[in-house]
This record gives sequence, structure tokens and C-alpha cells, in this order.
Amino acid sequence: MSFVTDAPLLPEILSLHGKWRGPDPAVVADGQRWSWAQFTGEAHRFAHGLRAHNVQEGDRVGLLMSNGFPMVQALFGAIAGGAVVVPLNTSVSDDALLGMLMDAGVSAVVASDDLQSRLATIASALPDPLLRVSPSGAGSDTGTDRWIDFQSLCAGQPDTLPELGLTPESLINIIYSSGTTGTPKGIAHDHRGRRDWAYDVAIALRYHGGARTLLTIGLYSNISWVAMLSTLLAGGCIFVHSRFNEQAFIDSVRRDRITHTAMVPIQFQRVLEAAEQQSDADFSSMQAMMSCGSPLRETLKKRIFDHFACGIIELYGLTEGIITTLETEHAEGRWASVGRPLIGTDIAIVGDNDEQLPVGEAGEIVSRGRIAMPGYWRREDADQEAMWTDSTGRVWMRSGDVGYVDAEGFLYIVDRKKDMILSGGQNIYPQDIEALLVTHSDVFDVAVIGLPSDKWGETPVGLVVFRDETRTDPEGLLTWINQRVGRQQRLAEIIEVTELPRNPNGKILKRELRAQYKDRRYG
Repeated sequence: MSFVTDAPLLPEILSLHGKWRGPDPAVVADGQRWSWAQFTGEAHRFAHGLRAHNVQEGDRVGLLMSNGFPMVQALFGAIAGGAVVVPLNTSVSDDALLGMLMDAGVSAVVASDDLQSRLATIASALPDPLLRVSPSGAGSDTGTDRWIDFQSLCAGQPDTLPELGLTPESLINIIYSSGTTGTPKGIAHDHRGRRDWAYDVAIALRYHGGARTLLTIGLYSNISWVAMLSTLLAGGCIFVHSRFNEQAFIDSVRRDRITHTAMVPIQFQRVLEAAEQQSDADFSSMQAMMSCGSPLRETLKKRIFDHFACGIIELYGLTEGIITTLETEHAEGRWASVGRPLIGTDIAIVGDNDEQLPVGEAGEIVSRGRIAMPGYWRREDADQEAMWTDSTGRVWMRSGDVGYVDAEGFLYIVDRKKDMILSGGQNIYPQDIEALLVTHSDVFDVAVIGLPSDKWGETPVGLVVFRDETRTDPEGLLTWINQRVGRQQRLAEIIEVTELPRNPNGKILKRELRAQYKDRRYG
């Protein structure tokens, strides 16, 4: 006999919050507020509604939704019903959208009213029958009544958590990769891994029951899941914005006394530039912030520390389950580092011959720990490609990123392996050049890519977004940077652009840039 119960999974944890934190705020969006009792009740009704329409445990439910109450209800309702949520990046093409839905083998799709029309263009290729749900139910499939609205789906359903047969190994979500380095893959997580991931991340990022967390990135993004699950696990409140706007961020922090947020570097940069132009920006309520998705360059990191008393925690990680964090107390003197591994996670550095490298030597980052994904969705080939086995037979996950660890155990990212430039037989890491270029006062944003060279095979080229028109010209900036880098790192050209293509998580799409400028050749 034992009084110990099995560790609850996320649906039960949130349900218990609804019971014991009932009147406390849980979700603020669209100018309205849900208490914990309202939030869990609406999610549970949605869960029962799906089950009443034959969506079973383990079935995949695709979500094509903009941020707001409906997205929150559908996301956590599907999870509460034991379904596997497949939140879809709303910025992908219709062909990519169809490919993800078909790859996941969805039994139902939920679309916010503003995105229903996108499904109409691919409707003929989707499986039939397919449950289609939207907030209004006013389907865009002309002449059909296939769509069911949220109210009808939930009508008469109980507000209690459904009786489930979930196990810790049951899948909870499939999140498709951003596609910055090739064909998107479905990254699958199980209930135990997601729960433990949220526990560990919440501790590292300093979440608590009083957290008031501002979410500005689409809830399909794993960056939003970091902040969202950490907050809800702790019993706090999420403030969901429909989209990012720097002034709306500043206003919300002041008005709503926001304590936590998670954003990408370009968002923090825009917030700072807007805040520096006004006298009433008040960030005093902020307790902890996280930046991830792309490198938080040293100059920007220092500016954030100057403007936010809480500083910032940089998180390096992959949705697949590799995470390190640089705590604010460790930032001074280590501005270029991304910190140490998350609680219970281990990392190592391996060379081109798969040998483990010593301190100070750069190679591919590999990781192992309880937060790792079980594997890619129906992609054993991708699982094998991501696997590294050490001399004792333990399996680690490859990151595709190049870095090194210093004598104190702090990780430094050198670059992505696939973005590395091979020029004259020498490896050139664009991130090193980019980090120097952004220190120039006229540079707002920058990307360095390798383009064809008759002499060197590849040569580095800089694509630069300038701050304004009253600044140095591209030739002047080219001279400036080439005086400050090594001979092999010298740029062949500076190309002025109005903006750089980024995915919703803030990563620069260098693959697109290489394709756009592939016809340029240099001597």
C-alpha cells in the first residue's frame, strides 16, 4: 500500500488549477478575461465536443488559427480530450499546409474565421470525412454545411475533464519544423516529455503562480509554448496578443503589469528603439524575459540589460528538446554565451569523425535528457540522421549547430553547420561577421551568406538593412568591415535590402537568400 499517486499529466494539472484557482485570472485576450474556472471549463467542453464527433484519443487535430480565445480553447480542449494537437504555422504556403495536414493524418481541423478561406483552396485534397470546426461555423466551402461552430460543438457538454486512457507515452503534439534548413519534419512530443519540459523550463525561466505573461508570437510556435506552458503549469495568467506590435507591447507591459515574456531578438530590438523615443515606457513590473529563436547579439543583449532591470535570459534550443540558458547573473563577461544546459540535460561537442571533442574545440552540439522528443513523426530516416551514439552506447541527439564549451561549462554557438561557408578550403562562420557588422551604428539588421566564387568556391556576402538614409553607403560599410575581419572573412560585397526574410520565430531564412542571389558570381 502506498499513498503516492502517479505524477499527473498536463490535462489533470490544468484541471486541478481550475478547481483550486477557479476565480484567479488565467487568460486575457481580445479585450476579455477568462478565470481559471472559465478556461478549464471551456477547454473541457471543447474536448467532450470533439469526442462526441468521433475524435478519439491519439487522433490528430490540425489547428490553423490566429491568436485569441478560440485558439487557446481549441488547443487545450484538444489536449484535454486526448487528441494530438498539430498547430500549424499560418505563414506557410497552401502546398506546405496541405503537406503537413496530410503527413499528420488529421481527423479534424480547426480554423479561425480569418483563415477558413485558406482551407477552401486545398479542400478537395483533404481526406473525407474530416471534421471541420471554426468559431463561427460559417464555412468557406461554398454550397456545403461541413463546418461546425464552437457553440454547437460544445453545447450541452460537461465542463469536467473527460475520463482518459492517456499514458505518459501518449503523444500530445506534433510541431512541424520551421523549414529554414529543408523540408519540414513533424516533431512529436509525448505527455510526460512535455510536462517535464514545462517543469524544467519554468524553473530556469523563473515562472510562478503570480506570473502575468505576454505572448506576442503565434501559439503554433514552440517559443510561445515555452512561455505559455510554463505560465499555466505554475498557475499564472497569459496575455495573448493577436500579433506583435512594439508599441502594443510597451503599452501592455505598463497597463497590465506584465512580469514575463518570450520573444525573438528582432522583437526586443524594435521594442527598445520605440521605447527610446518616449518618456513614459515603464518596464518596472518585468521580472524575467527570455530571448530565443536566433542569436541575441552582444550589443543588443547589453542594451536590454540597460533598459530592463530584470535583464534577459537567453535560451538556445531546438523544439526537438535541446536547451541551454544563460542566467542573468552569469551574463557579465559572457555576453556571447548561451549558457549551460537545462536541469537534467547533458550536452557534448563532437567532431567531423564523430569523436567527442575537448573543452574549447568547436564541433556539432549533441544533447540527451528527459525533455527530448521521442522522435520525428513517421520519419525513421530523420531519427537516424539525428542520432549520435557515444563510446558507451548511449544515444544523443544532434543539433546541426556548431559550438564549443569553455572551461566553466558555458556554451558558445559558432553557427549552423548548413550556413557555414567553405571558402578556399577554409570554414567561415557567418555569425562571427554578423556580430561585428551590427556594431556599426548605421546597421539595423544583417545576414551574411556564401555565394559562388570562381576563385574560392564560395565567398561571404553581406545583406544589410540600414537604419535610415543619412548613413554610410554600402561601399563605405564594406571597407569598414573588411578592415576588422580576418583575410578569409572579408566580404565580396555589401548588398542593401529593405528587410530580411524571417520565419515567425525570428530566424533569418538564409536558404531563401541563397536562392535569391545564387546567380551572382564573384572572381
